[in-house]
Amino acid sequence: MLSPATAPETIAADLAKEIARWLAHLRSERRLSPNTLEAYDRDLRQCLVFLGEHWGGRVTLPRFAKLQTADVRAFMAMRRGGGASSRTLMRSLAGLRSFGRFLEREGKGKVGAFAAIRAPKVGKTLPKPLSVGAAKSLADADLRAGEEREPWVLARDAAVMALLYGSGLRISEALGLKRRDVPLPGEGDVLIIAGKGGKTRMVPVLPNVLQAIADYVAMCPHHIAPEEPIFVGVRGGPLSPRIIQLAMERLRGALDLNDNATPHALRHSFATHLLARGGDLRAIQELLGHASLSTTQIYTAVDSERLMEAYKAAHPRR
Repeated sequence: MLSPATAPETIAADLAKEIARWLAHLRSERRLSPNTLEAYDRDLRQCLVFLGEHWGGRVTLPRFAKLQTADVRAFMAMRRGGGASSRTLMRSLAGLRSFGRFLEREGKGKVGAFAAIRAPKVGKTLPKPLSVGAAKSLADADLRAGEEREPWVLARDAAVMALLYGSGLRISEALGLKRRDVPLPGEGDVLIIAGKGGKTRMVPVLPNVLQAIADYVAMCPHHIAPEEPIFVGVRGGPLSPRIIQLAMERLRGALDLNDNATPHALRHSFATHLLARGGDLRAIQELLGHASLSTTQIYTAVDSERLMEAYKAAHPRR
């Protein structure tokens, strides 16, 4: 949220109050994810700090309501000059527009400058899934047996990666699972996942994945209560996504993978491999928790690209 150090210097009390109300609205009514809230808050704060310097004074609510298109363009140019990507700028503009619409609905003034700015074009990039063999190997704790880490840590990381690939979860969804959410081997085969926007969905979980999780829990030196996250760090607290990212970075060399081998690539691999085996696109949409089928349809392009690569590599008349 807006830091106490920044708000008094740049943001007047009336504007800070509306920002707090806007964030509360996004959290409770729109049910945006914590990561999106943090990004929107950070983008707005950067804009207001810039405007304070641009205008030479504190930014008040009446002054902000009179924001001009040239001011927004100047801010976007500053961000672009600082190395921000088109995707980052698009997200920034989305957050600023959201705040502007909130002020209008609350009768706090019209901020039409944001609507007049065209969003940056973002080049379409296809997800880059791993091969079936690589995805399976990432869940093999023996690949990291030479590392100076406790065996239970290696088992934990392998269980997380097996879950990401086996059920197509986001890393935040996997690490958000409580121990009571995960059935013991032989006592269930589905997980109830709290996804983006607080939406829940059911996803199947493979018996070997449940066994990998159970093996990790049996080795873990920390007591994990039913209501606590099942995946814990070395000190017993919730496991950070960064730890799994680092684990995959270490495995890239062993498996000769490129930088696209990330935890999220396992989710891409889940969807792509299901589709390649004849999976129904609607079913994959439900499993991934996508709100729109168009989001899931990108995997059809991934599969088509894979088929064309295989064709070009193998056809004798290529």
